Amino acid sequence: MTDTATAARRPGEQALSALGLGAPALDPADASAHTFPDGGRWRTEIPSCEGPEALAVILKESSRLDVPIHRISQGSGVWMLTDAEITEMVEATAERDIELCLFTGPRGTWDIGGSVRSDSRGGGLRARGHDAVAGCIEDAVRATELGVKCLLVADEGVLWTLHRARVAGIIPADTTLKVSALIGPVNPAAYAVYERLGADSLNVPSDLTLDHLTEIRRVSAAPMDMYIEAPDDLGGYIRMYEVAELIRRGAPLYLKFGLSKAPGIYPWGTHLRDVTLHTARERVRRGRLALDLLARHGADGDMAPLGTRLPGSLNRFPAESATD
Repeated sequence: MTDTATAARRPGEQALSALGLGAPALDPADASAHTFPDGGRWRTEIPSCEGPEALAVILKESSRLDVPIHRISQGSGVWMLTDAEITEMVEATAERDIELCLFTGPRGTWDIGGSVRSDSRGGGLRARGHDAVAGCIEDAVRATELGVKCLLVADEGVLWTLHRARVAGIIPADTTLKVSALIGPVNPAAYAVYERLGADSLNVPSDLTLDHLTEIRRVSAAPMDMYIEAPDDLGGYIRMYEVAELIRRGAPLYLKFGLSKAPGIYPWGTHLRDVTLHTARERVRRGRLALDLLARHGADGDMAPLGTRLPGSLNRFPAESATD
């Protein structure tokens, strides 16, 4: 770990200290001891890229604003894209050495089950029944056959099944599996279970405290994904000024640049074209703002090299022990 990884880097620290209002020193023991395999401590992700046109906007804007991108993810699902659209997105991201992540579906919030519309929200996004699991696996096989290397998952059973599928060679062994923010773990024990079920990176809710991140890092080195600005349906939290400390506590960490006060766009279609393109552009700009803050805090070092995507060695349950 580099010296900058554990250094105290907080907004306004010098000015406040000069006024006698300085905060207590940070505890070096709170810093994550983990990194990505290449030694980097953070990567970037632009979420909610729903098709080739939105992708083109993101790529153009990232070049204009000099925003490095490691991963681009989509939320509506593989089933919402044609083979030609998926192929176009695969080729465009491959040219820039960016990982493309597509969501597997179906999901409970869209099917006929009534419990997700109750006050308790029922099973949420999870796959209801055998056929829903089968639909997710169908999406995964189709996407990987078209060259997609990362899949978003919103169900523990689907995650375990896809992990077994890559162990068995049904999907490529280097496929990465990413846990959705909508089922993200909120404690270290759950985080460790998801890792063992096959997760290669895990979205955690953006309302977790800094101490929560430290607790997770004491039991797991699996990469963490976190919205620096969360969509309204995930709370609308904005943690821009904490970005350096989020990296210090949560590394290896994907910085996700979402948007609050923006309309929902899932499932996407051309009727939502304008808002999809506008929000795609603004997500990149939010990334630029976060990177500028990191630079001002002296915390912009330790970014993982562009083009890197694998998580490193992680702990798994034995896949061969599962009943066929």
